[in-house]
Amino acid sequence: MATLKRIWLALNPQEAAAWQALLTTAGLAADRQVDYTVGIFEGETLLATGSLSGNIIKEVAVTPATQHENLLAQVIQALLDRLDDDGVTHSFVYTKPTTVKFFLSLGFKQLAATDAVVLLERGYPNLTDYVASLEKQRRPEKPAAAIVMNANPITRGHAYLIETAAKVNPVVYVFVLSAERSLFTADERLALVRKVAARWPNVVVLPTNDYMVSNTTFPSYFLKERADADVAAVQARLDAALFKQAIAPVLGITRRYVGEEPLSPVTAIYNRELAATFGSAIELIVVPRLMIDGDVVSATRVRAAMAQQDWKTVQQLVYPEVYQEIKERSTHGN
Repeated sequence: MATLKRIWLALNPQEAAAWQALLTTAGLAADRQVDYTVGIFEGETLLATGSLSGNIIKEVAVTPATQHENLLAQVIQALLDRLDDDGVTHSFVYTKPTTVKFFLSLGFKQLAATDAVVLLERGYPNLTDYVASLEKQRRPEKPAAAIVMNANPITRGHAYLIETAAKVNPVVYVFVLSAERSLFTADERLALVRKVAARWPNVVVLPTNDYMVSNTTFPSYFLKERADADVAAVQARLDAALFKQAIAPVLGITRRYVGEEPLSPVTAIYNRELAATFGSAIELIVVPRLMIDGDVVSATRVRAAMAQQDWKTVQQLVYPEVYQEIKERSTHGN
């Protein structure tokens, strides 16, 4: 008789190996960026599995021999029950195109798709709510350009990218990542970008919520050098597809600006996938990075200087209002 139970990937090597083997058989990468995993076993044999990473359902697979036995529904229900127990009302799922109909039958709605993976969501607030918030900020000028940044914190390099776009576009939408995986909180980063961007009246600063370079669309971004390149490419392609299919049309965006990326392999992968996915629909403009004292200006460099209390370097790399916030933050932190 088949039994559903939790799989502890870090504690049970035998079950972890079975989990990885099942995912490989299903044509999925064994992505261990998960918080909770369940499996259906018959004896020692793993027949089906699924995982949660935050509010994201992923790594869902069923053995070919048992795909007719409704095991997938049992796995998904167990994961949804876990989310309900945690009070989570909004969830996402990554799945292969062949299983989209199943998730649609459970009330999920498709957000974006590539040839390899589809992203769907269920619950509220959802993409419709986010799109409605964007529509309220839409300006009529064309062409419209976009920049997506983490700005952890915003540097003179970020400002240079904004200025470059603002000089040649009637309106520029700057999206600041909402994911809470940075030294500065989402609210802090959004506020600082708005302060700096106030220099250019044609710039509109907006949060990304879950829909751009987020824990949902592109979790590998936050792992940087620890990210698996193949997994990062799949996620980047999906993130780019979501922007192209759902975000850009709402604001009339036809250009996307990115910084040239000599430092981060994951960001370089992202830029590559943006170009491939956008095609002729959205022009990708790669801007050479700003240099100060012979080195690329980056938020990583600012955070390293902060850690060393090298305030002279910090002051060189950020605008005065940002430096003031950083100093106050450091003082209060001590």
